[in-house]
Amino acid sequence: MAKVLLIEDEWQLGQIVKDSLEMRGFEMLYASDGKEGLDLYQQHKPDVVVLDIMMPNMDGFTVTTEIRKQDKVTPIIFLTAKSQTADVVKGFELGGNDYLKKPFSMDELIVRIKALLQRFNDQPAAQEASGSDVIQIGQYHFNYTKQTLTRNHETAFLSHREAEILRRLSENLNQVIERKSILLDLWGDDSFFNARSMDVFITKLRRYLKDDPRVQIVNIRGVGYKLIF
Repeated sequence: MAKVLLIEDEWQLGQIVKDSLEMRGFEMLYASDGKEGLDLYQQHKPDVVVLDIMMPNMDGFTVTTEIRKQDKVTPIIFLTAKSQTADVVKGFELGGNDYLKKPFSMDELIVRIKALLQRFNDQPAAQEASGSDVIQIGQYHFNYTKQTLTRNHETAFLSHREAEILRRLSENLNQVIERKSILLDLWGDDSFFNARSMDVFITKLRRYLKDDPRVQIVNIRGVGYKLIF
């Protein structure tokens, strides 16, 4: 039984989501503001966090930042109003994994929760199969588990999504990875908005890798990306 932490300041919506997920077998924790939600996270260590962006006492961005300081793994899903969709890119950069626009259907929320749980449950096996947590990329050492990129004793700390993209690129060195496959794997769909979000992450990865001119993330127009060095 997966344990879901829901942080939502709209009490009526929160109760509907809580009751619906409980009826489908999830163990639910509910908080009506960010500070209370962070306290529940610290106490109970849920399997998934579902949270609104705009909340009293502590907003969803701050909650996510605090969680990611100690936990790079637990999936986080943002709930956002249509007028806040531009903020979702910021949420991904802070370590969020998915988002849903309000109003949303319970079936869609459940599908996304299950997909994230499956994806994260599969990660230990994938890491074991790779044989090592550390991958050398030119002058850099990429530690997927710790989500770090180190060069000359200088370390950059990656967000979860940055680490996921870089892992896929590095495991397919000098090979093209289709843009669509990354989007479907990490975002759940290949919509225009998600594609723009991925472009932001690719740009950030290029900045991390810029001190070794041999290392490049090449855009294969209309197809995808390729890591070369």
